[in-house]
Amino acid sequence: MDGVIAAALLTVVALVAAQFDRKAMRALSGPVRIADGDSLVIEGERIRLHGIDAPELGQTCRRDEAAYDCGSRARQELVWLAERRDVTCQGAERDRYGRLLARCKADEQDLGLTMVESGWAIAYGDYFEAEAAARRARRGLWAGTFEQPAQWRAAREEREDPVQRLVARLLDFLWHLLPGENGGEANETL
Repeated sequence: MDGVIAAALLTVVALVAAQFDRKAMRALSGPVRIADGDSLVIEGERIRLHGIDAPELGQTCRRDEAAYDCGSRARQELVWLAERRDVTCQGAERDRYGRLLARCKADEQDLGLTMVESGWAIAYGDYFEAEAAARRARRGLWAGTFEQPAQWRAAREEREDPVQRLVARLLDFLWHLLPGENGGEANETL
């Protein structure tokens, strides 16, 4: 009985510690690996840019009557923004995938804001004025038609069975842990 109580107390302590870690402000800087248009990795920490949503890798959009991989294009935009620059990120919360939600800067340029201004990400809780300006100027995604990234993900998840979804999330998690080049996808270490 004492062993059960000790195990229960240890579990409670571990859960409380995990909750404090989840809310602790983290500051990271260093070489960056870009995962997609709104995610990156610094020092092995998976980071999601706060306040934006970008098309997923493999998501297609349309411009001038032609389909193109807007997810890869958004990722490339973030690579260009972070390339050979000092990147720093600060955040305190985590998303449902365990990624740190953070504001990141390359030198002094806010990466989330710049992605929205360029039209390769949409405002997702922040940067609404920048999105309106990109929309009016028809920059990036706004030069054609596209499905909102969240809607695209939801439609894709509906078509997958729960086991496929679990395997896909596990593979995504493992993919983000790999250093350098991954599976032929150009994940540049910057």
